[in-house]
Formats: sequence, structure tokens, C-alpha cells
Amino acid sequence: MSAATVVPLLAHVATAVSEAIVRARPQSVGADPVVRRSDRADFQSNAALPLAKSLGEPPAGLAAALAGELTAGGDAVITDAAASGPGFLNITVGDAAIWMQLAARLADTRLGVGEPAAGQRIVIDYSAPNVAKEMHVGHLRTTIIGDALARLFGFLGADVVRANHLGDWGTQFGMLIQYIDEHPDQPWHADDVGTDATVSALDGLYKAARAQFDADPAFADRARTRVVALQAGDAATVARWAEIVAESEKAFGAIYDRLGVLLTPDDYAGESTYNPMLADTVTELLDKGVAVDSDGAVVVLSEHVNGPDDTPAVLMVRKSDGGYGYDSTDLATIRYRIATLHADRLLYVTDSRQALHFQLVFEAARRAGWLTDAIDVAHVAYGTILGPDGRPFKTRAGGTVRLMDLLDDAVTAARAIVAEKNPELPATELDAIAEQAGIGAVKYADLSTSRVKDYMFDPARMTAFNGNTGVYLQYAHARIRSILRKATVPDTVAVDTTMALEPAERALLLTLDDYALVLGEVASTLEPHRLANYLYDLARAFTSFYDTCPVLAAPEPARSNRIAVCQLTARTLAHGLELLGIAAPVRL
Repeated sequence: MSAATVVPLLAHVATAVSEAIVRARPQSVGADPVVRRSDRADFQSNAALPLAKSLGEPPAGLAAALAGELTAGGDAVITDAAASGPGFLNITVGDAAIWMQLAARLADTRLGVGEPAAGQRIVIDYSAPNVAKEMHVGHLRTTIIGDALARLFGFLGADVVRANHLGDWGTQFGMLIQYIDEHPDQPWHADDVGTDATVSALDGLYKAARAQFDADPAFADRARTRVVALQAGDAATVARWAEIVAESEKAFGAIYDRLGVLLTPDDYAGESTYNPMLADTVTELLDKGVAVDSDGAVVVLSEHVNGPDDTPAVLMVRKSDGGYGYDSTDLATIRYRIATLHADRLLYVTDSRQALHFQLVFEAARRAGWLTDAIDVAHVAYGTILGPDGRPFKTRAGGTVRLMDLLDDAVTAARAIVAEKNPELPATELDAIAEQAGIGAVKYADLSTSRVKDYMFDPARMTAFNGNTGVYLQYAHARIRSILRKATVPDTVAVDTTMALEPAERALLLTLDDYALVLGEVASTLEPHRLANYLYDLARAFTSFYDTCPVLAAPEPARSNRIAVCQLTARTLAHGLELLGIAAPVRL
């Protein structure tokens, strides 16, 4: 069943502290209760320290006054509050309240998590590979960070628009189309070379076309003519271009399916989508005085950012030859997403090197009146994947690493680890588990790292059963599912709220109770590593619980209560991994 949102105990305690502050010092309405988890009690409030300073009184005395208010207030959840040290407030909640949280979350299909993003339309721009070019290591982070955010906001109730801004337009397509038409014997369709090899074949043809373009002036002239034909809408040229796009999309889809991301063809909105909007976008920017003429080109001069020569940074809205580029398309795109899609929030998941570009785009959109204070916009920047040498990840020959090769390496490493741990597994089951573990390992290694930081791609470390890895979490989930299979009980069991808690039970249940708060933090900060690290802490808390609290051999009511603890832990781990886009196998 789906129940009402379950208020986390930390949130309840924070409200109680806020109310105690008002009762003790009425002039301090709105003061931050500063509540967090603590190893000295269930929770600690540091509110007395800053508050006492503003009131000009000793913090220890104020903390004692707040403790008195909390214990005298008749709160059914808080059983003890005591001042400590220079002004800390240690707060303990009752065992019954903690068991009741377990029962409430277990009875709810959403684990007690509400939908705080309901009513918002959030456009998330991510992945964005280039047509006719292979997806490589540089596409990994945008794809899986964007997917995790799309999953999270969708669960929190938002209307999520997944926008895959494909690089499907530009002068390079005229050259490629001309070369393909002149070399009909070179295969590149999926039916001829296979879906996985389509973009690789197109990439090879593009490189050959580029070489001929540079070496053969006659071919270069024919290629330029083909560019004009493409831009003019010549039927045969546009048909060939559409064919290249369609074949590339099949290849992208194969990678998305393997990665387990939510992107589908319905989410593809390439640069060509915005071509009909470019002229109107330029006209509006000129009419509003945001864009100006500059030697025949149309530009937006930043009012906030200067370039290296101490002159305003420039967005090229239209080139002097009348052509449009990357800046033009991104301006038309943000205009469309606000005016037509009615976005409340815009997230652009691209690497940190594009920070200046998006700063200028957002500035221009604000000056044009498109981007208002009612619309939140963010560049969700991320760092670089490094190789074993600590430099940007490359092949031994110095080339870009194909994304599919990277995934193959991780699955191979996972297969060896799983086979060593479970040598009796049938080959087909081993392959399936290795695929889930390997892909999960890659995604978790990325998502467990603060997105703004670089990290090293190391398949052996990523697929280890120990440490902060995706495989460790998958194994923890599978282990709990194994316990529950042996328990042979219904999906939900009755929880006896009168039973005294063991320390390890208490620690695990308080961690479980933080789930909704952690999801809220990720939504606010756009940092999926907070969820990944929470799940790791949860798995470790379960290990401590299982090592000290017998489950199947415990007498009643402890047995049923601890089975309920296992059930909620397994569901929370599985759900959290799902939000990260990672499978949670029941066996590993």
C-alpha cells in the first residue's frame, strides 16, 4: 500500500528544537536548529552556539535551557535531551518511535518518501553524442550522471524531460555525404556491418573524407556544394543525412541499453531540431538590444565576463557569412525549453570545461527576459576520467577509448571476480551476473565520486567485493535476499514496537530513516555521490547489525522484527541502486 509521507526522525527532532528555541527565547524565531546525527546520542543540535553569541549569553546555559524545554514538552518521540560540552545538545529518541518508523516505511510502496518535486517540469540535457562518431569515454559521465538525476527527479514527482542534444548538424555532414555517395562500395549500414560497428564505420568514412578533402581540391569543392545542398533542403542530400542519423541512433541505443539508462529515441532532440528557430532567435536578441552587429556578425557581449584581452567575452549568435554555430543553437534551445516546454528547472550535464560557455548563454537568456527568477538553471559540471597514469584516459596508442571497449573491460574483470567467488555458477548465469556487476561497477565508480572531481578508471578496483564499490553493494543486497529466502515469511511482517533495541539495530534503523533526507540533498545539490555514499554506509551498518544480532535463530518477537529490518534494508538498497541506474541482483 502507499501511505502518507513518513517524517524522518531527524526532521521531527529539528522541528522540536526549533519550537524549544521559541519557547526559551521568543526573540529567536526562525533560528536554525542545526541538528545532525551523532555518535554521542541519536542526534545533536549545535543551535545554542551561534544563538548564544547573538544573544550575548553563555552557550552552555542556553543549551541547558533548550534541553529543559525538550524534556518538559511532552514530545512522544524524544526521550532524553542533555546539554554537553561548550553548548552541544545531545538528543535521544525512544525505541518505540524508531520501530514505528520501520513499520511505516515498510508498509509504504515508496518507503515513506514523498514527492516534493511534484508540479515541476525539469529539462535535463545530457549524453549528447555526435552523429557518425563513436561514443567514447568522454560520454560516460554525462550519460550516467544525467540518467541518475532523471531517475531521482522522476521518483520525487517531477515531470522530467530527458533531452539528448545530439550533434547531428554541421558542415562536416556535407563532406561525409559526398564521400559516401562517391564510394558506394564501402559498407556502413547496420544490416551490413552490425549495429555495434555502424558508427565505427561512419567514423572511418569521415576520417577518409577529411583526408580527401584536405588533399583533393576538386573533392573539397564538391563537398562544399553538398553542404549548401544540405542546408537548402535538397531532397536526396537530406535523405542521406537522415539515413546517417538513423543508423547512428541505432548504435547509440545499443549502448544506452547496455548501460541501462532511460534515454530512448523519443528523447533525441539534435541540433537540427532548432534550425527553424535560429533566425527568430537572432531577430529577438537584436530587437531587444541584447545582441549587436560586429563586422557583419551578430554577437552578444557579456556584461559580466571579460576575456583574456580584458574585453567582453563574446557569444557568436550569427557568423559574418550568415551561418550559425554552437552558440546560436544553445540560445535557440534555451529559448524553446522555456517558452514552449515551460520548464521550471533546466539542468545541463556537461564537463567543467564548458562552464564559461553556459555562463554566457544563461546571461544572454536573462538579459533577453527568457530566463527569469522563477526558473532555476544549472550547469551540472563534472571532472575527467583518468587512466592509470593519472592523465585523461587514452588508448595505448594515444587515441580516445571507445565506450563499448571500456564497458567490455569492466565486465571481463567482474566475470573473473564472480567466477572466483562462485566457481559452480553455470556459464549463462555467470555471464548475466558479470554483465550486471561490471556495468554497475562502472556506474558506481563514477557516481560515488563527487562529480566535480576527476577519478581513475581501474576495473580491478571497481569490481572488488570489498570497499566502496558497486559490486560490494550488489553483494550486500544479494546476501540479504538470501537471508530472507531462508526466513520463508510474507513480504511484510508485524513489528513489535515494545522491543528494546540493540545498539547495532538502532544504528541501522536510524540510517534507514535518513533515506528521504538523502534524496532531498541530492535533489538540492545535484550530487549523486551523496546517495551512493549513503548506500555504502547503509550496507556497512547492515553488516554490523548482522554480525551482532542473530536473525533467523532469534526468539520472537526479535526474529520478526529483525526480518523486518532485513526487508527494509534490502528494499532501500535496491531502490537506491535503481535511482543510480544500477541493477540489484538477488544472487551474486
